[in-house]
Amino acid sequence: MSKVLSLYFDFISPFSYLCHTQLPALVSKYGYSIEYNVMDIPTAKLAAGNYGPSNQKVKPKIRALMQDLNRWAAEYDVPFAFPSGMVGKRINAGTFFAIDKGQAEAYVTQCFHELWGVGGQDSDDDALLGRIATDLGWDAAEFLAFVSSDEAASRFEQSRIKAHAAGVFGAPMMLIEDQIWWGNDRMMFVEQYLQAKG
Repeated sequence: MSKVLSLYFDFISPFSYLCHTQLPALVSKYGYSIEYNVMDIPTAKLAAGNYGPSNQKVKPKIRALMQDLNRWAAEYDVPFAFPSGMVGKRINAGTFFAIDKGQAEAYVTQCFHELWGVGGQDSDDDALLGRIATDLGWDAAEFLAFVSSDEAASRFEQSRIKAHAAGVFGAPMMLIEDQIWWGNDRMMFVEQYLQAKG
């Protein structure tokens, strides 16, 4: 039986980026693979009954979050910088194109790096999306057509519904069987579980 960890993520989530800088190596160490499930944080929060204000509207929370983000980046020794634009619909939908190509991990890794590692880039920019596609060996025009297509929109909607049904209310969330871990700061508990499972 294959050993799979289901990752629910959104490219606009900096904590998903930080998590993913560590997760592939961690799960591989214990013989697991990652099932990539893209979702949308705002709709997931609403579906779970979380109607509170966004982080951007709570200034004291933003200050603490920024400090935490920089601490985690330093802990992992990875670059960290904010993108200039954070519209995630098309770059999220591109995950399905990558899954179809058997390159989900490579796509997710590169997108996160471009957005949160390099920083200063617009997640919805055609030039960025086209360059990511080209770097992965894809036809850029085909990829850009896909991420704007009805098929991509439908698959993204189905993925969001799957996330809501699984009880996902934020990102990143990691699931194995009945176990749920929410947040980059739960990685040690993920590893403890994987160790115990053998």
